[in-house]
Amino acid sequence: MNKLYLWGMIITAVMLGATYLSVGLSKGGLNGDIVNMLAVTGAVVLVIITVFVVIKYVRQMQTDTASGELAEENWDGIGEYENEVPTGWAIIFLLTMIWGIWYWTVGYPVNSYSQIGEYNEDVLAHDAKFETQYKDITGNRLIEMGESVFLAECKVCHGINADGIDGKAANLNERISVASVKHVITNGSNNELLGMPMPMPDRNGLMNANTGYAPITDAEIEKVSAYVANGFTGDGADVFVGTCSMCHGADGTGVDMMGPNIKKFNITLVTNVLNHGKKGAIGAMPAFKRLNAKQKEAVGAYITSLSE
Repeated sequence: MNKLYLWGMIITAVMLGATYLSVGLSKGGLNGDIVNMLAVTGAVVLVIITVFVVIKYVRQMQTDTASGELAEENWDGIGEYENEVPTGWAIIFLLTMIWGIWYWTVGYPVNSYSQIGEYNEDVLAHDAKFETQYKDITGNRLIEMGESVFLAECKVCHGINADGIDGKAANLNERISVASVKHVITNGSNNELLGMPMPMPDRNGLMNANTGYAPITDAEIEKVSAYVANGFTGDGADVFVGTCSMCHGADGTGVDMMGPNIKKFNITLVTNVLNHGKKGAIGAMPAFKRLNAKQKEAVGAYITSLSE
């Protein structure tokens, strides 16, 4: 007997034996259950068919020789035959593509039930109800809502007291730190704090009008960074007026379509950070798409209240 067929019989016997041991001797066994019996019968048929189909094609590879016309192209002497695609293979391939399109668009999952789909629908319905119920909240109630959202979403990085947990995130009890100002001046910024791309140039593009539009120096960066971070007090007012006030305003509260408020937080500023994320001296903060508009407004109100 051919060794290939002998090995096929041995493998079939082993696989059928494993099937019997895993099902027939398991607790409860088949118990005459027609569904279990059909499943086991199907497994037996699949084992037999698979093994002998593999044998057939292995045997064919051992004995068959290629025939037909060779294509003109070859790679290092290796060419391919210009044989037609087998009709059966082509039909099966086409039917598989048709079935796949049907499966995804009509059968499943587009038009079928899913827990994820139900969850998403429930979330959308809840958000709509939330927006309607709380859309008119203002004042202290808005701040209280913002504190709740902050404790749920923001405290992991910024801390319960919004102090930044020893520099791991921004300290939200102050508008901006010296390190943050220096980083932005040195490297520039495009954090969409105005709700749209509005890049600020790096130090090479900043000129001090008080010194004849000369590039800003290291000493001036140190002075203006401390001045801004200290609430626009102390040394550095002249550098700010000559270099920064055109975009950020003489008092640092920002200019529409030019530069954000760098003196204090406001709801719009915080909302833009939540919408677009932010990169700075400490690192990158992601956008919070899962918060709805009212929640972002509330967080902005809460953070604004911390420094008032």
